[in-house]
Amino acid sequence: MAATTLTVVTPAAGLFVSFEGGDGAGKSTQARLLAERLRAQGREVVLTREPGGTALGQTLRDAVLHGEHVDARTEALLYATDRAHHVASLVRPALERGAVVVTDRYLDSSVAYQGTGRDLGADEVENLSLWATRGLLPALTVLLDLDPDVGRARLTSAPDRLESEGDDFHRRTRLAFLDRATADPDRWLVLDATRPADALAAVIGDRVEALLAAAGGSSAADDVVGDGGSPAGEDVAAIADENAVTS
Repeated sequence: MAATTLTVVTPAAGLFVSFEGGDGAGKSTQARLLAERLRAQGREVVLTREPGGTALGQTLRDAVLHGEHVDARTEALLYATDRAHHVASLVRPALERGAVVVTDRYLDSSVAYQGTGRDLGADEVENLSLWATRGLLPALTVLLDLDPDVGRARLTSAPDRLESEGDDFHRRTRLAFLDRATADPDRWLVLDATRPADALAAVIGDRVEALLAAAGGSSAADDVVGDGGSPAGEDVAAIADENAVTS
């Protein structure tokens, strides 16, 4: 793939937070706890996930994780398609009206799983997602780091396409996440996912509140846009349902 020059953008109006890590690390649980904490302060929070944060995204999720076999490049393109639509239709509009957007997985998962795990090349996969999202990166990415064997032991449902990969695949994806965090420490918060959920939630919540305070974000309820019946008041239903345990 030819070199691509992209401007990485983090919108000033809202705050974009992503959760990353291996399967069973507790991403969905921590995303939900963060949303609950911020909503209790009167903030508008959009809780979503990739893939599957929109109706089209759910169709793509079913295809890429549970459908017929696809080759690695097709898999990467399906994730990028989901991400492009997710950002254009849900994430950017929410950020532009000042909401906090919390997503369970974003482009770093593609870089780790398809770029490194599938050997497609981290730079190529990252550039694909940056092009798809017009350079949108989270202000904060929380990495819940966990030994892959421990994470998979936490899962109770049938494994999907990625969860079914071998030990070496999951070791390499874990290292890819850690390498990305080391290379960009200002964006990443790396936490030991074996810590108690409430302790992790406290650290994450404090970091997000510090970012909001630095940006001058108000928590007053009368500053919330779209509360109640707006899309921002509705979580992606599968976030709460995904797996019988933390993921």
